[in-house]
This record gives sequence, structure tokens and C-alpha cells, in this order.
Amino acid sequence: MSNLDLKPAPTSCGREASIGPVKDLLTARQVPLGESTVVRRLLPNLGRRMVGAWCFVDHYGPDDIADEPGMQVPPHPHMGLQTVSWLHQGEVLHRDSLGSLQTIRPYELGLMTSGRAISHSEESPRPHARYLHGAQLWVALPDAHRHTAPAFEHHPDLPVVTARGLRATVILGTLDTATSPGTTHTPLVGADLALTEGTDLGLPLVPEFEYAVLAMTGRIDVDGVPVEPGSMLYLGCGRQELPLLARSDAAVLLLGGEPFEEKIVMWWNFIGRSTEDIARARADWMTGTRFGQVHGYAGARLPAPELPATPLKARGRER
Repeated sequence: MSNLDLKPAPTSCGREASIGPVKDLLTARQVPLGESTVVRRLLPNLGRRMVGAWCFVDHYGPDDIADEPGMQVPPHPHMGLQTVSWLHQGEVLHRDSLGSLQTIRPYELGLMTSGRAISHSEESPRPHARYLHGAQLWVALPDAHRHTAPAFEHHPDLPVVTARGLRATVILGTLDTATSPGTTHTPLVGADLALTEGTDLGLPLVPEFEYAVLAMTGRIDVDGVPVEPGSMLYLGCGRQELPLLARSDAAVLLLGGEPFEEKIVMWWNFIGRSTEDIARARADWMTGTRFGQVHGYAGARLPAPELPATPLKARGRER
């Protein structure tokens, strides 16, 4: 997954985490992704940069792509982060510079750890399903792991937690007693919560984590706040339980983790710690070194945008 902004602004990550519970409703901005997909970008947001180590959240669809090419994202680089591909409808064909070739389907985890350097492409297969609906997310890697070897994981079977009216698929980290097989490098959680109409429950949380809820489908109240599909409610820290009330059949993504303590620079598809980190990564991508090659994609790779004239400043979150 890629940030296709041709003039990406320096992103300050993060912002001070809320000491206690809050209810901060985040609205998305529309961003084109590839040839025919438009996404709703929720992180980074003007009012919020990170939720734990989660630093990038796009929601897209449901889109009718029966007569469209669907998602077509050419080869592009990543550094210092993990990408998470999550679908409710459709398929995405993943290729990367490790030689991975994998079709990701609904409720399967596609997890790519860029580490020091990787490149990949994403596309709707031909032929493809009529509808495409999902989320694309990034996780910032801590300094101790940001130079690790790149890797790709595909987990078609994920653990599920059930309760009356709730089916929770654990994407990353641990929820209740269930732990995802996906590799993590900081304490965090990502879970897909499917609720039937009328479900009214309290979801147990970790007080040391900060959380946000992204609405995927349906009508749901999160701690009394109606959250419409394509919007996200930031919840802060200090919660032991989260009240959820499904006004219809609904699905949300729960994202959480320990507030990320390190200062980072996020620009285009790179996460580093300094202007020099980012400039070196950009130069390596443009000269064809370090990030490898993606074979099999029918098209040219993405060129990197120009760096801003002013130095990029690393920023952090202090509790």
C-alpha cells in the first residue's frame, strides 16, 4: 500500500497521547490511490497523528469495480514500517521484491514488514470480484527493529473471540485470550469486530493502551457516540472497557497500543528518524538500489516525489 501524494507534506508523529479517556471524532480526507480507487484517509489526521504504533489508516469502498480496473498501485518502496492489508470484500494481489506473490482475500491477514527496505505492488486481480472494500494500515517500527530484514506474511486463518452478538477476528496482537500469528514489534492490537443488530456490550480493554475505532459498515454507537462508516473515533488511554451498541448489523476495526514514545519522521512511504534517513532512502529508490525489484507488474514503478525545501523534523509523543 502506498501514499501516492505527489507533494507529501512532512508528517509530525506523534502527538501527545490523552492521559485519560476522550471521544475525538476524526473525519477523513479523500485521496486517490492508483488508477481508479479513492480512499478515506484517517491517519495521519490534522487532529491526530498516531494511535499506539498505528500511524497510517485508509478506508476504501465498498466500491463497485465490475467494469473498472479496481486497485492498481504500481511498485513503490517502504522503509521503517509494517503494512497491513485487510479486506471485507474483493481481492488484492500482492507482489514484492522478495518474490512474494499472494492473493489476499477477505478476513485474511497480509502483513509486510519493510524493515530496512522493500518494494511491492498491489492490484485487483483479473478477473476480480464486483465489490472492493477494506482498510490499509501502517505500523511504525521502533528503532530497535526498523533495520530488520524485510519479510512478508500471509495468515488466512486468524483467531476469533466470540460473545453474544459479537465475532471479533484478531488481526494483530492480543484481544481477550486470543493472539494473532502476525509478527509485532510493539505492544498493540488490531481486531475486526462484527456485531449483530441490537448488540449492547462492554469490550474489555488494556488501560495502558490508547485506542481508536474505525467504522467499516452499519450503524454503531461507540461509548455513546454515533460513528458512521469511513470515520474514526479516537478514545485515548485509561479505559478498562468500551461500550458498544449496534444500531444495525455493523463492523468496526479496533486499533490500539502503547503510546509510541520515539520521535520519527514520516514522509511519502518512508519512516525514518532524520532528514538524512529519508533523503538517503529516496535517492536509493530513484537509483534502483537497496529496495529491490518487483517482477510481474504490468507497468512502471512509482517515482519518488521531490523532498521539501525545508529540513524534515523528527517529532514524538510524550506522556
